[in-house]
Amino acid sequence: MTPQAQKDELGAHVSAEGGVQHAPGRAKAIDAVVLQLFTKQPSRWADPRVDAESAASFSKERKRHGIVVAGAHDSYLINLSSPDRRLWRMSQRSFASELERCAALGLDFLVTHPGNATDGDIDAGIARNADGISECLEAVEGPARVLLELTAGAGTSVGGSFENLRAILDAIPQEQRGRVGVCFDTCHAYSAGYDLVDDYDGVWTRFDSVIGLDLLGLIHLNDSKHPLGSHKDRHETIGEGTLGAEPFRRLMTDDRLRNVPKVLETPKGDDPVAADTANLELLRGFRASG
Repeated sequence: MTPQAQKDELGAHVSAEGGVQHAPGRAKAIDAVVLQLFTKQPSRWADPRVDAESAASFSKERKRHGIVVAGAHDSYLINLSSPDRRLWRMSQRSFASELERCAALGLDFLVTHPGNATDGDIDAGIARNADGISECLEAVEGPARVLLELTAGAGTSVGGSFENLRAILDAIPQEQRGRVGVCFDTCHAYSAGYDLVDDYDGVWTRFDSVIGLDLLGLIHLNDSKHPLGSHKDRHETIGEGTLGAEPFRRLMTDDRLRNVPKVLETPKGDDPVAADTANLELLRGFRASG
């Protein structure tokens, strides 16, 4: 691992295939000390528990490989904004299980998509989402900070604007607010209409005004396959999509964001290690060149 990699805040979503204890080694293979993973299969409702042996093994490997920040992304099936009471309760239980696994593994964050208000009532979806998160935080103690991820804003999606995320945060009881924050995804932001290409400073000024940079817990670094305002969520390799290289150069040299953990969710192709390494080297090169 290079001295530069040891000091920086970059990483990637890595596979937990074969067991979560393998994830830290996969982060080390791409010269990273920051990682994100799934603690279960993201497209299935089954919610396994983390046994003591797996938790101990993960902790040991995390320490051995010097992983500074480790977190999870929740299941794609969870929809805490749903008006369907049965689906909402299933989502709430699954989200609580996500928090339990995070607690068992000592993870630092849990990223969640706010979901969809399929009845078209975004305000009601925001209220349902906040209720679900609040119930889970009350039921499950742990170090993981829940990070609401900005979405691309398609259809009845809740979370496609800074104002949506602010409304969810405001609806969470005061005593739990210290356990929540925001994840900013560059692809989602651009697809939602936040012009990081031609109005980089304006986007972050608005973010700080509506949400506050102090609540920014994570950045997902992804280029986009689709244009500004498309509301489509398709990630692309850094510098090869519609955002291009410049917004990422700005991000990497923005002192306000220097200590915010940043992870890749870019396409991995046939060689995940090579793909992630190339993206990370490009990002580090942006910072080195100023």
